[in-house]
Amino acid sequence: MKKLVVLIEDDNALRESIAELLELNKYEVLTAPDGEKGIALILSTLPDIIICDIMMPILDGYGVLELLLKEESTKGIPFIFLSAKAERADVRKGMVLGADDYLSKPFEEWELIGAIESRLAKAAILKESSEVPAPMEKEASYIRNINDFKNYIDDYGEEKKFKFGESIYREGDHANLIYLVRSGVVKTHKLDEQGKELITAIYKPDDFFGFSNFSNIQPYDEFATAIENSVLVTLHQDEYIRILNRSHELSMELLGYVSEHLTEIKRQLMQFAYGTVRQKTASTLLKFSDKLQSDKKGNIHVLRSDLASVAGMATETLIRTLSSFKKEGLIAINDRDIRILEVEKLKKMAD
Repeated sequence: MKKLVVLIEDDNALRESIAELLELNKYEVLTAPDGEKGIALILSTLPDIIICDIMMPILDGYGVLELLLKEESTKGIPFIFLSAKAERADVRKGMVLGADDYLSKPFEEWELIGAIESRLAKAAILKESSEVPAPMEKEASYIRNINDFKNYIDDYGEEKKFKFGESIYREGDHANLIYLVRSGVVKTHKLDEQGKELITAIYKPDDFFGFSNFSNIQPYDEFATAIENSVLVTLHQDEYIRILNRSHELSMELLGYVSEHLTEIKRQLMQFAYGTVRQKTASTLLKFSDKLQSDKKGNIHVLRSDLASVAGMATETLIRTLSSFKKEGLIAINDRDIRILEVEKLKKMAD
């Protein structure tokens, strides 16, 4: 039997597009152009799940959710918000009110279907087992995944500003803060016995870093430095551990995040050991292109020494390889600026 979805969205084109997408995925869909009509539709049909825009005329998404939570027949229906902008305050408000999930526009098909299937599965499991989730403290009740955790840091953390080249922390310092990048770019790096730098990661806006242990405070085992003028938001490690203890979902997602991070470091070390100079350079260019915001012409601004450090080669070798890429028409170079011209060719080279 098809699951019934009620979709409330004031944008006609988007509403029709989402409805068509859901119908292709074997869902029955009913739609409403505003919150008031959506409420009437939900009360008359009692759907399996509700998808609702936040900013709408007459009655917004918050109002819809608040009214549904007061009704015994509708308070248990899974509710997913659609947000035109991933504004942290909007997201936090929605989750605190009691929404099950949210999607930021634009979103991919798999994100929408995945969110629906996940919430329907959870509702079915709770219904079968008659389990009720244990209450949490109000200020952390919505922290169920990494994105919620980032929102919490951004809302309640302390802002710190760092200039280009300024140290954020050094190897051996007490690891008592978690950092969220609000703007700018940060690198973490290590030094070998000869003083040669190895960049372990690059962090751009909305990335977070600095956590080294899930249960106690240990010294940082690397350096962190701003490679652009940066604004960071910090959360104390004690608060981080308290949140982990209250959120099983976040703990599990962070476990996957750390695992992926370690896998990337392993891949990078394997590349250092076995990759050719051209492979390393291509891979490093793509990595920085993904992390750094390009200008209007598509250029990224990056120091050759940073490129060489990530690639694990001498700066002179990196510069010679870049010159050969330029001659082959793979990239364009103007002083410190680099523009990638042939992304697919570089990807094939990096594999």
